[in-house]
Amino acid sequence: MPSQDIERRIPVTLLTGFLGAGKTTLLNHLLSQPEMATAAVLINEFGSVAVDHHLVTKIDEDLILLDSGCICCTVRGDLTRSLTELFMRCMRRELKPISRVIIETTGLADPAPVIYTLMEDFFVAERFRIDGVVTVVDATHALQQLAAHAEPVKQIAMADRLLLSKCDLATAEQLAELSQTLTRLNPSAAQIYVRRGEVAVASLTDCGLYDPGSKTPDVAGWLAEEKVREERRKAHGHHHHHDVDRHDAHVYSFALTFDQPLQWVFFADAVATLLDTMGDRILRIKGLLNVVGDHKPRVIQCVQHVMYPYARIDDWPAEAPYNDRKSRLVFIVRDLPQSMIEQAFVMFCDARDVGESKVAC
Repeated sequence: MPSQDIERRIPVTLLTGFLGAGKTTLLNHLLSQPEMATAAVLINEFGSVAVDHHLVTKIDEDLILLDSGCICCTVRGDLTRSLTELFMRCMRRELKPISRVIIETTGLADPAPVIYTLMEDFFVAERFRIDGVVTVVDATHALQQLAAHAEPVKQIAMADRLLLSKCDLATAEQLAELSQTLTRLNPSAAQIYVRRGEVAVASLTDCGLYDPGSKTPDVAGWLAEEKVREERRKAHGHHHHHDVDRHDAHVYSFALTFDQPLQWVFFADAVATLLDTMGDRILRIKGLLNVVGDHKPRVIQCVQHVMYPYARIDDWPAEAPYNDRKSRLVFIVRDLPQSMIEQAFVMFCDARDVGESKVAC
């Protein structure tokens, strides 16, 4: 179970998605629901003239517009200042206490720098925590967008959850093909179908390892290791049939398993080296680790160059295969051979993958 310090921090959901995906429609629906009455929303736009905030129906003191540019570049300072101001206004009781923050980014935004800001600014990191990345995907146009643009590929690969918007306008064949493509890009992300922008608040919240009701760790659902391994086997089986001009042909996932406990210092050095040297090609890492001297499993998450502070869960899961206490890591990478990742863990940790789905890259 997370520490009380983590629980006290205000959860932040990063809502992203490519241009025209339907984020504003979805946000409008969310803001009409009672569970969102104590949420604050930050909206960002690309360019100097902000228009999206005029389309959001709930414009009040809890909504802050970041209008000085793209949130992934020039407004990182604005994001820090806005979150700091929001927290201080609550402390001064100028605003009612807030239960969460939703940051809606421009369709061209890279989620990684926003996550970096949330974790690296001391004041912000002590008071806010990243709850998850939720990416809205246009069911009617996503396949064409993925073929032509790099941004939606990265947004999908980094997501904890994928909201497929405009499902009421798509055919069953379109949805099936899109679902398969999204599974190849990010097998561990849950896919949620959205019609007319209507979605439950729970679709955006509690994206981590814990069931919000029971606080029981759902390792299998969160890590989705077996699903990643299955997708890797299928991709290897028809590798040469992929269109190499498509961005998603360059992005793939794989899982590593280590049967011996790891020395934390050596593991941290290995991951830091990988992120420093190859972070632009490492889109996502999830892991559950058996660390020497720690009887509780450690939860690891990384996005590009950023490693989240590790967390612990109370005990190893009782269900197989996670009750074998082996360390498991899931990677989503772009144009990066699995063998290079494996070599880093051999060099730093003397740890070799013992997974069942080892295939050539």
